[in-house]
Formats: sequence, structure tokens, C-alpha cells
Amino acid sequence: MDKTDEGLLGNEKIEDAIAALQQQPTQELLAHALTVVRRRMRENGQVIIAVEPNAAAGQMKLQAVKTSDGKNWWAVFTSFDEELKGSESVMSTFMTDIGKVLEAALSEEEISGVIINPWNRTLMLDKTLIRIVLGDVTQ
Repeated sequence: MDKTDEGLLGNEKIEDAIAALQQQPTQELLAHALTVVRRRMRENGQVIIAVEPNAAAGQMKLQAVKTSDGKNWWAVFTSFDEELKGSESVMSTFMTDIGKVLEAALSEEEISGVIINPWNRTLMLDKTLIRIVLGDVTQ
């Protein structure tokens, strides 16, 4: 019996869409990947988030990944396998709704967006792409 949490079932579709996009980075495959993320969000799909304790605020804080350009991104994972692929310091993890983490990222000024699976099947969603996924295309 595969011990996949129900909220993660279906996320392999996101991984497949990202894999296709990595092999052939076209606008069409990017649009497809965004559609798959949106579909999983509408199915109440979940992702794994890594958090680190924030003693100053007395609460948990989403773990951010800093890219070479100095920007900070929240890291989310489609599966426990993806989460384990590259992090040398595994923090506490929680599952959360895809939509909730995307909406939260939009309102977080220090964050450039969300990186899905930063170690392997990676998709970087900046705030413009997040708005597209959320269906908020009123610019």
C-alpha cells in the first residue's frame, strides 16, 4: 500500500506537466502546467510546505529559498519524495491547500513567488503566474 496522503493524490499530474515543460520550454507547455496546477487547486489539492520556527514572532514561518539573483521564494513540494530530494536540513513540514499558499504569497512583499519542487521537477511561479493560476487576470 502506497502511503501517499490523499491531499497529494493527483500531484503527479503537476510533476508530469513540469517534466514536459523542462524538456521543451514553450509557452504552450507553460500554460498547460499552470492549468494543471489550477485544476489541482480546484480539486482542493495540497502541497507540502517546509516551515522554520520564527522565535521573534513566536510563530512558524514558511521556509524560503534564495535564488542566485537574491530573490526569496517559498518552496512547496508535490510529494514527500520531492521534498526529500535536496534539502540538507529538513524542517518541519505541513500540508496546505495549493490555493492558500499561492494567495498568501501574493500578499507577502519579501517573497517573489512560489517554487514548486525546488530540487527536481521545478516550476517557479512569480506573482504574475500565481495570478494566472488563481484566475485573477484583472491587471
